Amino acid sequence: MNYRQLGKTGLMVSEIGLGGEWLERHTAEEVKQVIHRCEEAGINILDCWMSEPNVRSNIGKALVGKREKWYIQGHVGSTWQNGQYVRTRELPQVKIAFEDLLARLQTDYIDLGMIHFVDEPAEFHRIMEGDFFRYMKELKERGRIRHIGLSTHNPAVGKLVAECGEIEMFLFSVNPAFDMLPATENLDDYFADSYDESLNGISPERAQLYRLCEQNQTGITVMKGYAGGRLFKSETSPFGTALTPVQCLHYALTRPAVASVMVGFDTVEHVDAAVAYETASMEEKDYASVLAGAPRHGYYGQCTYCGHCAPCPAGIDIAMVNKLCDLALMQEKLPDTLKAHYSQLSANADACVSCHSCESRCPFGVRIAERMAKTKALFG
Repeated sequence: MNYRQLGKTGLMVSEIGLGGEWLERHTAEEVKQVIHRCEEAGINILDCWMSEPNVRSNIGKALVGKREKWYIQGHVGSTWQNGQYVRTRELPQVKIAFEDLLARLQTDYIDLGMIHFVDEPAEFHRIMEGDFFRYMKELKERGRIRHIGLSTHNPAVGKLVAECGEIEMFLFSVNPAFDMLPATENLDDYFADSYDESLNGISPERAQLYRLCEQNQTGITVMKGYAGGRLFKSETSPFGTALTPVQCLHYALTRPAVASVMVGFDTVEHVDAAVAYETASMEEKDYASVLAGAPRHGYYGQCTYCGHCAPCPAGIDIAMVNKLCDLALMQEKLPDTLKAHYSQLSANADACVSCHSCESRCPFGVRIAERMAKTKALFG
């Protein structure tokens, strides 16, 4: 296992990490098996954003006697209320949930205290200027958390994190579908003024974010590195071609400032498939050739979250709404987490007035107004 320094924290974390979300649907014994296999492979960082009590307890049982082997990325603001997950900034609930996290994980500190799920700049500013961040600093002063982090899907928020100087790292969604513009000749022309060839088609906003993080030593851990498995099949990949887990991992790990990819594991076999990255050949890691040779029709009509549909006159973050819609469509049952993320947007698909102005700017011919209607029905 290779280890990387996580920004200014000084922590040396395994480049493959454990994202705990899928452990919610497993027994204590199954959770123990996955965590022990991770330990054997040299994985030393895990993300626990989940507020559900049983999964917290099961992870804690698996860590008994081995706490010092792990860096825990624990989220502050993810709470369990009336039998369901609720993201909140209300300090009484936040404090109860944080103490519950410590108790169930059987530890007296969290290595990386994460301000949970901040996806809008306005909310970032409210947090930094209010009681919530004062509470985070208090936790750090008391040694209850060792470092302050944050989780976001929005590069604009990531940029604010990298610039503020008070947050040392953040958890961010990185994969080719969320990040990359396809390297086809016509699109090179379309983005001629801002397209960065040296970064293999990453959207300029994200390319700038990664470079800023590298410059300011703001560490990044990665979520959604596999896009929920969407990239593993040509039928569901927006590129019209499939990538392997190793290729997805290599993509994320070649972004500036990225230290670790938090992979969701259901089984020990899933752990082995990710850890195979450590011994993979360069040919096996090569994602660029696959994407460069992807069929053009693989992009047409499918949102790659490039953001060129903006600005929306109704204030909708169309790329984010489309991303949440695509993630929701991959699930048999709409997860409460996606519902929560969707409901927290300042404007969602309900606000669409079908003006179609966004569609004239979309390089992929996405029927955005139709997708907004579909998303509205999907999320109710």
